[in-house]
Amino acid sequence: MSTSARSYHHGDLRAALIAAAIEGLEAGEPFSLRAVARRAGVSPTAPYRHFADREALDSAVAVEGFKDLRSYLEAALAGSMRLAAPEDVIAALGVAYVAFALRRPAVFRLMFGNECDEKDSERVQASEQLHEMLSQSIERLFPGANNSDLSIALWSMAHGLAFLHLDGKLRPQTSEHVAARVKSAVGAIFALNTKNSANYPVPLRPRGEKA
Repeated sequence: MSTSARSYHHGDLRAALIAAAIEGLEAGEPFSLRAVARRAGVSPTAPYRHFADREALDSAVAVEGFKDLRSYLEAALAGSMRLAAPEDVIAALGVAYVAFALRRPAVFRLMFGNECDEKDSERVQASEQLHEMLSQSIERLFPGANNSDLSIALWSMAHGLAFLHLDGKLRPQTSEHVAARVKSAVGAIFALNTKNSANYPVPLRPRGEKA
């Protein structure tokens, strides 16, 4: 008997089904209530005790994904906040974000592949808690900055790097190489914020216009 089935008999059917769904997704199996029930070792009708349809199970898996991703980022934050440079903390968060995506690619795609249903309060809340944690981190690192815009900019970079790796646009390499690439990308962005603004390029003028 599978671990999921034993969990069910101990009264934790919902958790067993979510775990089975995640395992099936990452194994490349079809995502359906029937397939999940089979992997969990329960009857085909058992999932309907907790999930009205596939979309409900989809959302439950996404919630677990957001919670797990938040744990990844919190661990990275705890280990890097002692570092003096904000750049190093942002790099650590970016590395953790991309690492999660590469270790849980199917769940990661599911989390961000479907728009959150505003009626699904649990999924919306899990997503908002993740963003709130990141926003608070940015605020501590860059007090007085436009935290909303900065959070979006840094999230976009990490999210883009994650999907560039997942979609094969960046060569698959070892986790160490991927981490180095993320750190280099973060370093390149911070390097643009030079104190010597006089070195910025002079704006281009229309042809024929004199300086």
